[in-house]
Amino acid sequence: MRKALLRVIGLLLLLLMAFVVNVVWFKPVFIRLFYERVFAELLFDMPQLLSTFRLVEPLGIQAHNKKLDDYSEAEHDKQAKRLRRNLDILHSYDTTGFDAQQKLSYDILDWYMRAANEGEKFRYDDYPVNQLFGVQNGFPTFMATKHQVHNQRDAEYYTIRLSKVKAQFAQVLEGLKIREQHGVVPPTFVIDKVLTEMNGFVAQKPEENILYTSFAEKLNAINTLDKAEKAQLLTEANTQIKIAVYPAYHSLIAYFTALRPRSTTDAGVWKFPDGAAYYAYCLRQNTTTDFTPNQIHELGLKEVARIEAEMATILKAQSISGSPGQAMAKLNEEPRFLYPDTDSGRVQILTDYKRILSEVNQGMASAFHSRPKAALDVQRAPAFKEKTAPGGYYELGAQDGSRPGTFYTNLYDIKATPKFGMRTLAYHEGIPGHHFQISTAQELKGLPTFRTVIPFTAFSEGWALYAEQLAWELGFEQDPYDNLGRLQAELFRAVRLVVDTGIHDKRWTREQAIDYMRTHTGQAESDVVVEIERYIVNPGQACAYKMGMLKILELRERAKQALGPKFDMRDFHEVVLKNGAMPLSLLERVVNAYIEQKNKAA
Repeated sequence: MRKALLRVIGLLLLLLMAFVVNVVWFKPVFIRLFYERVFAELLFDMPQLLSTFRLVEPLGIQAHNKKLDDYSEAEHDKQAKRLRRNLDILHSYDTTGFDAQQKLSYDILDWYMRAANEGEKFRYDDYPVNQLFGVQNGFPTFMATKHQVHNQRDAEYYTIRLSKVKAQFAQVLEGLKIREQHGVVPPTFVIDKVLTEMNGFVAQKPEENILYTSFAEKLNAINTLDKAEKAQLLTEANTQIKIAVYPAYHSLIAYFTALRPRSTTDAGVWKFPDGAAYYAYCLRQNTTTDFTPNQIHELGLKEVARIEAEMATILKAQSISGSPGQAMAKLNEEPRFLYPDTDSGRVQILTDYKRILSEVNQGMASAFHSRPKAALDVQRAPAFKEKTAPGGYYELGAQDGSRPGTFYTNLYDIKATPKFGMRTLAYHEGIPGHHFQISTAQELKGLPTFRTVIPFTAFSEGWALYAEQLAWELGFEQDPYDNLGRLQAELFRAVRLVVDTGIHDKRWTREQAIDYMRTHTGQAESDVVVEIERYIVNPGQACAYKMGMLKILELRERAKQALGPKFDMRDFHEVVLKNGAMPLSLLERVVNAYIEQKNKAA
């Protein structure tokens, strides 16, 4: 009997091993297993992303928390090859008999992988180190906000990661040199700002650096370590900052200092060897549409005119003269709309943002059947990056709930936070915007994991811009000045269509773009400069907001017209959010199916 039982157990183990081998090394029998394998491969090749999501820590898997992402050319080659192989495997599955959700999963992943594969031809057409993002600010931000320290092991992993940054920066430097040979050199202003940022970073004493101070704060919260153990860990962090981190930064400083004479003031990617094709790709990738640069430019001009007309009506009712841009610039200088340029003034801004978000969070019942469970926090953007950071941005929370979603507000220039614009920004970054959409996706059940985290800029940013209008429609901006702030923010996104295509397709200079945006929006000059410089280093991304919003509004109106009295805003939002992010063409298919199903049920 015992031998028979052992044979059965052995047979089961062999079957399990065969199953695992099939899933890991060959084409999985079931496509759902293939989806999970693709996601797992990507995640485990990016330990920093894995630490951010915190998907596997509850399972006791921790080793990735002492590793950094590999930015080497060899690793990129490996991932590109695997992408092509996985795309072939995906296409080998027979989709006959798939239900709507199964077909949607297939098509979303197919679109994403095809776009990534197409982007391989433009591998070196970007600026991986720039004033907004790159290892020089991404690494300290990650260590301060994502690497969690709950015990001695976590703390030791923190110092190990510090020790590995020199190798990671060397990998980035290798790629920068290849781009230089390819003819891709950042504009002079990008190099200057990167050098200013990095020189300021290494000029700090190690014990005053965010890598040290944030680590000290995390250690102070641990009760299981005594003072001597904490002191030893801090000493090790101090040492690694000196011997690994700062030398890594000095290597990039030396490179960009030598590169600067080769740079020009030309802002657009039209200057690249394959600039026109690259920009067309950027627009497709970010907007998930086939609109040409000229079509987007013309659409932007029309939207600018429409929104300015709406603003002019409100301004006239308030007896305010001048163009919308001129009027908003004046309002932005009025003391009644500004906070004191003091520490207490900045604390009050954070307090008021939390109050605004608490208020709107309690008034969503008429628009949503459900809401995400994840908490939302409001924090000031880290001081070391606020000179070049946008006015506000959102960072997703941890999958295990250990870190809330966070709305970061840039308080460097107090005039960039007028009171009449705060509600709109809070709705965009928080509720019912990014936090609502991203957290809802994270919490989806029954779908392939990639559906809960896959990014599509036009969908996520389109939703966040749509959320600004939705909050107004729900009655959260009764004050006409708040409504002006909302329209100014929408105008800002319409202007983006004009200036992004102007810079990268029509060869506008940086100064031309700044002047156009400043003239039409009236926003603080510091905000406008940061924005224009952002579009220069991230072509096409800024066009996704308005394109996504317009599509969602178009689909909502289509549903209203088709369903008449059967239309329910809550149902529409459920359809949009409960399927996760996707290209706009697939979102249209989903909404059309919802309309058809609703009509059949009548």
